[in-house]
Amino acid sequence: MNINDITIDELRNRAGAKWREYPADVLPAWVADMDFAVAETIRAALAAEVENSTLGYAVQWPSCGLAELFAERLAKRYGWTIAPASVDYFNDVVQGIYLGLMTLSAPGEGAVVQTPVYPPFTQAVQETGRRPVFCPLVPAAGGHEIDFDMLRARIDATTRVLMLCHPQNPTGRAFTRGELEALAAIVLERKLYVISDEIHADLMLDERPHLPFAAVDPEVSARTLTLMSASKAFNIAGLGIGFGVYGSDSLRKKLHAIPHHVRGGRSTLGMAAARAAWTSGDGWLEAVRAQLRANRERIAAHVATHWPAIRHVPPQATYLAWLDCRALKLPTSPMRFFLEHAKVALSDGKAFGPEGEGWVRLNFATTPAILDEILERMDEALKNAGG
Repeated sequence: MNINDITIDELRNRAGAKWREYPADVLPAWVADMDFAVAETIRAALAAEVENSTLGYAVQWPSCGLAELFAERLAKRYGWTIAPASVDYFNDVVQGIYLGLMTLSAPGEGAVVQTPVYPPFTQAVQETGRRPVFCPLVPAAGGHEIDFDMLRARIDATTRVLMLCHPQNPTGRAFTRGELEALAAIVLERKLYVISDEIHADLMLDERPHLPFAAVDPEVSARTLTLMSASKAFNIAGLGIGFGVYGSDSLRKKLHAIPHHVRGGRSTLGMAAARAAWTSGDGWLEAVRAQLRANRERIAAHVATHWPAIRHVPPQATYLAWLDCRALKLPTSPMRFFLEHAKVALSDGKAFGPEGEGWVRLNFATTPAILDEILERMDEALKNAGG
């Protein structure tokens, strides 16, 4: 199957939020869903489950074999060896973030949030009654970087958790071993726990493989809850499937203090989809990554040629372009401007933290034809505005 073999009309018939949130004359490039046709192996696996009426209670987690399959994949793709017994199942990664905060810290204690970042990070801290310790990433020539001096200065005696988004959303940074080692040193020095959202791990666009934070140091691993999923890379977020890796028995016991029904159920279809993705979906994934690289280069070239006032560093991972539109001096937020004048829906940068004001996030996981139309619409809007 050609991953680009899909039309706008077919996309508009999907029931998902991406193509239903806005009127039919708007092209959506906001929420992090891909437009590509789902891998045939996943479609076949789901069809088989439905055909066989396998929609009752799922196989119990210890018996389903997914933990072993997940551990095998981590070793093969990332060189990270874990015990299958250290793997747990969540409905999704965001649920794991909330549960991690609720068990690794107490109300009023601090959690480090490195903005701009995926909005549920800040929401989870606030909604669980924890105290956000903001340590913004710093824009640099090679992409956003961690300010380690600022981080040390802002961690106080009641800071308990470091929340890490790696690869980073929305900036697309994939932190280097050196950066992760420097972060690990602070974690050990200040005795922090780490909640590491690595849902975009399979979407590295550069040649180097993803390096899990917990793989950097055994002592750090013991303090880290790593959250991953097949959902982002294989475009199956609606099936509710997320995985956690406990770096130590102590972490497992802390999270298992919450009853397992609160930690999430078992989705028969989600488990079937993950198994199909990890056993026979990597050919599809490589085709997707190749298209994402081409789309990334298309955007980089377009920004350099047509939008010199917009600052953009091509992402090292993910399918998200983080565009600094502040120099355009638009009469309204860039998200609102492009929605009204280009009929293109982007994510508003300020949703990712105050450092994102004046920025937009563009989801480029779409077909070349749709991406070209998005860029052309934005071009026309800027020309008409004199930008």
